[in-house]
Formats: sequence, structure tokens, C-alpha cells
Amino acid sequence: MWNPNSASGKELPDRLSSIDPRRRRSEFKDGVASHPFFVDNRSSMSTTDSERFRSEAHKYAAYLVTPEGRLRSDLAFANLEEFLPRAPVNRPLRALDAGGGTGAAAVRLARLGIQVTLVDSSEAMLEIAQRAALDTGISDKVALQHGDASHLAKLFPTSSFDLIVCHNLLEYVDDPVTVLCGAAGALRDSAAILSILVRNRAGEVFKAAIQAGDLTAAEHNLTAEWGQESLYGGRVRLFTSDSLRSMLKGASLATIAERGVRVLADYLPPQISRAAEYGRIFELEHKLGSRPEFAAIARYTHCFAHRPPC
Repeated sequence: MWNPNSASGKELPDRLSSIDPRRRRSEFKDGVASHPFFVDNRSSMSTTDSERFRSEAHKYAAYLVTPEGRLRSDLAFANLEEFLPRAPVNRPLRALDAGGGTGAAAVRLARLGIQVTLVDSSEAMLEIAQRAALDTGISDKVALQHGDASHLAKLFPTSSFDLIVCHNLLEYVDDPVTVLCGAAGALRDSAAILSILVRNRAGEVFKAAIQAGDLTAAEHNLTAEWGQESLYGGRVRLFTSDSLRSMLKGASLATIAERGVRVLADYLPPQISRAAEYGRIFELEHKLGSRPEFAAIARYTHCFAHRPPC
């Protein structure tokens, strides 16, 4: 299981946050990818969201260093390790990180020997991901591609990947089912895994009531389709377990398992140090997230799906 106290666990977010996303474009274009550098400026996100991810990539990189950002990444990766497909005997696993941003998941997967392609519509995010891959010495295992995750069918041949990571992407795209359909087609076979991390509506209810003390907002969030994104200030799509399963079914995908990410860490009292107690918080959260009664109220839902055999 992913160890949050390992050197790689603590150093990767620092590497990501220390990279200047405004470094010269020429440096990026001379970069790491073994896959062709594909430019597709069309985006399925709203103009506002796309611009935020392009111009404020440094905000997201800095967020990954915070206890909340690090905990989300570490818990999701620990869950992901439990469901990794078995590698074929004659080649490494091939993974796609769709909307992978600054490359936090891609770099960790590459460290496991997995060949990873990261596609994102933000060049600024890709620049940060490129530097992280170079700094960690795994650039030969990470291919960067500029493109829209809603156009996976146009970017990659069918049945290309053993694993597709789709974390914190569906909240922002115009049509999540289109993204899921593209991912379904790109999965190699029924043993290939799709990992999805989305904002949980129930978590927004608890956040409004406990963290903000706003009972009106908490009641509104019981049925809200959209919440507020605190990092960028825009709106973010909210999911329930039922709505996500329905979308997966619409893309001919079936759920294998669900986990919760960040059940109680957001509500701990100030006397508990998020930094000093990080290891204990991580271990408790990992246990809570695997139990359905607690996962149901987590801030994020982590779902694993596959394409059922015909």
C-alpha cells in the first residue's frame, strides 16, 4: 500500500509546487514524451474553467502541498494500488491519466514501472508534470499529450490501456458521460480498470454544516447538482453514488468497488495538527473510506469500474 510517510510520498507535492508553470514554452515542447505531442485546443470545459486551469496552474500545484491536497492524493493512490490490474508477462502495464494535471498520479504510477500517458488541456499543468517527471527520473515512462479528455476516442486507438485514471475531472466537464464513453472504448479488455474520483454531494452537506456552520447551505446541498469550488472560485458538479452509477451504465461500464476519500479530516479540531499527525490521520481515513457507512459521507467518492465481458 502507498506509504504516506515514504520519501516519495512527502517529496512529490513539494516538487510539484516548486515548479514555475510560466517557464518557456520551448522547454516544454522539447520535453519528455515518447508519444507525439498532440495539440488540440478544443475543450469540453466551460471557458471560465479552462482559463483557470491554464492561467492558475500554480494554485493547484500549491494545493497539493496542503494537508487536504496531500491527503486526497495519498488516499486515492492507496485505493488505486489495491485495484491495479496484473501486469502481462511480456510488457508493462499501460495507463492513461485523463485530465492528469500536474502529474501527481502519473509520476507515482510510473515509479511502479507502469508506462503512463498523461493527457490534459492545460499546457501550464503539463509543464509542471514534465518537470516532476524529469526531477524524479522517470521521464522515459511518462508521455505528455496536450488534448481534451472528452475526445479520447480521437486521441487514442480503442483498447489501448490497462488502466485509466480519471480523478477530479468529471466535476468540470460539460458532459461526463462523453468522457466515460471515451474511457470505456480505450480500456483494453474486461480486466482493465477505470479509476474515478469525484466530489460527493453528501460531503458538501457536512462541509456546509460542520465547517461553515451554514445550515441553509447544508439543506440546499441535499439536492444540489453543483457546489462551489473554493480553490478557483467557480462551480463544481456534485455526484451521488446513484448518479455516478447511472452515468457508468450509460457508458456500458460496471462498478467494481467504491471507496470514500476524506471522511473526517476536514472537520478535525484545531488542536490536532494536520502535519504532525498526518500518518495517523491517513491510516484512520483509509480504514473509514473502505467502510460503506463512512464512505457515503466522504468529501470524495472513489469508484472503480470496468467494461463487462460481452
